[in-house]
Amino acid sequence: MEKKKKPYCTAIVLAAGRGKRMGTKVQKQYLLLAGRPVLYYALRVFQDSEIIDEILLITGKGEEAYCQEEIVEKYDFTKVSRILAGGEERYDSVWKGLQETKPEGYVFIHDGARPFIEEKMLERVFQEVQEQKACVVGMPVKDTIKVVNSRCDVTETPDRSTLWLVQTPQVFETELIRKAYKMLMQGRISAEADPSETEKKQEKVEKVYTVTDDAGVVEAMLKHPVRLTEGSYMNIKITTPEDLLIGEAFAQRRQKEGEK
Repeated sequence: MEKKKKPYCTAIVLAAGRGKRMGTKVQKQYLLLAGRPVLYYALRVFQDSEIIDEILLITGKGEEAYCQEEIVEKYDFTKVSRILAGGEERYDSVWKGLQETKPEGYVFIHDGARPFIEEKMLERVFQEVQEQKACVVGMPVKDTIKVVNSRCDVTETPDRSTLWLVQTPQVFETELIRKAYKMLMQGRISAEADPSETEKKQEKVEKVYTVTDDAGVVEAMLKHPVRLTEGSYMNIKITTPEDLLIGEAFAQRRQKEGEK
């Protein structure tokens, strides 16, 4: 029996963040963890993974040459086929990457500031996305969550057992995520061109500006269900100086494990 061919998989790695909360002149994705840039670690996993065929790296405007020389060439990331300048918002950057992907297969969208993904995580999400077409990694929350109003008065305490911290990578059938993002971008253009919307259209336009992750785009634009699968509590996003301290410990641990 002929072995089934693996679908083509592209990783879009977002490294265009300004890192305002970090409070450093150097963007967070270029800060060092155990002697290597934050961005290095996620790229290394995608580079070494048998699942991933191609990497598109989305960087800050004007940083393309730096990324090519100091990241891609220095660490021999041969799967990086293109380095693209990102847009004003995260969804602008993702859309730029999606327009460069092959129309078939699956897309892994990942924040470059999350260094500690693992191959097993990619395997889990890849298996799920082939059934569901939309799958993201995450972990159950450990803390009690409170919903507050504008005065910080508690208005609700949701059931913790139903809450997950959503992470990346977020993985989608290419055709599905491109369709969702196309609708998102068209809605944005429509909102900016004609602010006098009907109530129904205005509701959809508002969603254009409130989505904060790729799964949210699929949910808002297509009403398509998204599957959550296990990520890792180590899969943190390097956003603040405190995260950098934790990340340094994780990076040193991974380095030691690799030396064994």
